[in-house]
Amino acid sequence: QVQLVESGGGLVQAGGSLRLSCVTSGRTFGASTMGWFRQAPGKGRELVAASGWSGGPTLYADSVKGRCAISRDNAKNTLMLQMSDLNADDTAVYYCAASITRGPVTTVDQFQYWGQGTQVTVSS
Repeated sequence: QVQLVESGGGLVQAGGSLRLSCVTSGRTFGASTMGWFRQAPGKGRELVAASGWSGGPTLYADSVKGRCAISRDNAKNTLMLQMSDLNADDTAVYYCAASITRGPVTTVDQFQYWGQGTQVTVSS
């Protein structure tokens, strides 16, 4: 089992920045990929960024490329998402997720473990 707890969400003005954190615990050594998803009201859950837990390439949604950076601190078992130049379209609940599926994973059903989510609201 893998436990994920997000923090760092909040209300921010358009153009501002936020850093989300996800503390992981449990059998994290079994996770191959960590990711951040978001779900806006009335919309499906979408991938924002993903990264191999032990390194490897990172993946970003086109809508956040150049504005977001996923990183991890293995010593602290923490995954981060730095977001900048935020706009109203970034308003959503952001979820940290872990996948034990080997190979490239990008879809919701390929991630087995989820945090409870943290709300990000961007005011214009």
